[in-house]
Amino acid sequence: MARYTSSYLVNASLNEIPTVLVNILESCGFELVYQAVDYMMAREIPGQVSYSKLVVIEVLIDSTKAKAKEVPITWVVKNDELPLQMNNHCQQRFEQIQQTISEDKQWHLIASVAN
Repeated sequence: MARYTSSYLVNASLNEIPTVLVNILESCGFELVYQAVDYMMAREIPGQVSYSKLVVIEVLIDSTKAKAKEVPITWVVKNDELPLQMNNHCQQRFEQIQQTISEDKQWHLIASVAN
C-alpha cells in the first residue's frame, strides 16, 4: 500500500478550514465521502485509473491545538497500489495536492513537513 503524509500549520481560523479543504480536494479531482468537525475523507473519482490505484485522502484537523489564526492539519494520501516505483500514481497525486495547498490564496502556510 502506498502512503504519503504531510503536516501543515496554516494561518486561518478553524471555521474557515472546512470550506478551503473542500475547495482544494475538488480542484484536485476528489469527491468528499465523509466530513466531521476534525476529520475529512475524500476519494479520487473513479474512471481514470484502475481500482487499486484510486487514491483516498484523509485530512485530520487538530482542533485541540488550534489557535485563533493557526490550525494544524495532517494529510494522509494512500491507495492499494504497491509503491514499486518512486513515481507511482499515489506519489503523483500527493505532489499535485501539495502544490495546490502551497498555492492556495485562501490561507497562508506557516510551516509544512512531508513524509
